[in-house]
Parts: sequence; structure tokens; C-alpha cells
Amino acid sequence: MNPTAAALSALFDRIPRRHSLENVAEINSIVSAYEDILISIEAVNGYYEKNMPIFFDELDAVRVNIKKSTDNKASKKSKDSFFDEASGALKDSMQALIEMYGDGERIV
Repeated sequence: MNPTAAALSALFDRIPRRHSLENVAEINSIVSAYEDILISIEAVNGYYEKNMPIFFDELDAVRVNIKKSTDNKASKKSKDSFFDEASGALKDSMQALIEMYGDGERIV
């Protein structure tokens, strides 16, 4: 497994499922690291560059839900729901990227 694929797997395993202040900080750090990985994969070759925009769009939606989960005006149930949605979307996005990226050698 190449270093990028290993880093993706490690990030995937760290994604928290429950809403708490610590988990919000953790998921924000994961999102930041994930974005860095997306940028590095995008630079590998034309195939990956062409296929990365969807992952950046998904990342934006995850960020919106994380932000909503910290809204002081939202109820605890709403915060939990937004965080769960963000967490699930991040897991889905990472899983799709892991499958699409493979070993980092695609050039199709």
C-alpha cells in the first residue's frame, strides 16, 4: 500500500461518530488532512485531476454540516443529527476515494 492510501485509511479509521466538542475538533483536523490528501492526489496525473472535483464538493458539504453542529441556537438533537450527517458523508467520500485511488497508478 502506498503512503497516500495508507494515510487515507488511517484518517478513515479516525472519523468520530458521536457529537462532542472533542469530536468536532477531531473531525475538523481530519477534514483538513483529507483536503491536503485530495490536493496531492489531484497532482498525480490527469486521470486523478479530472476525477477530484466531486470529492472537493463533498468536503464542502461536510464542512457546512460540521459548522451547523456547533450552532448555539440549534438543539442538542439537531447538533447530533448534523454531526452524524457530516461524519457519514465524510466516511462515504473517503471510501469512494480509497476505491477510486487504488494504488495511485491509474492513468486511464
